[in-house]
Amino acid sequence: MFRGRSKHTLDAKGRLAIPTRFREVLERRGEDTLVVTNHDSCLWVYARQDWLIIEQKAIELPEFDLDVNTYLRYFISGAKECPLKQNRITIPPDLREIAGLDREVMLVGQLKRFEIWDKDRWEEAFRRAKEHFPRASQSLRQFGI
Repeated sequence: MFRGRSKHTLDAKGRLAIPTRFREVLERRGEDTLVVTNHDSCLWVYARQDWLIIEQKAIELPEFDLDVNTYLRYFISGAKECPLKQNRITIPPDLREIAGLDREVMLVGQLKRFEIWDKDRWEEAFRRAKEHFPRASQSLRQFGI
């Protein structure tokens, strides 16, 4: 599982070093490729096998549903395979632009995936999450958490 959060730096070509703890997850699973896609104000990053599960579910969705088409056009169409080379991935320019990534970024573990945030956007999102957490934690009781 992808856990924790840490600050990193993108180089001018959009290369990002993947933290050791995340690489270890990939190595245990025999993965050497990540799939990166746009989501909200950040990027979501999946191990390739986990992404294939999402694609299999998406292919079964009704084709003529407006929300399905929105999901496919935004989330699924944004997906790019990013091979791990020398412990780094290169984030494509269009995804960097959508997420507002410049130089300082935050990697945020989300168990099955991790997120890549612009550092300033992350600080704002984290502030909002911290404020909302007491209410959110109460509502999660229904899931046994």
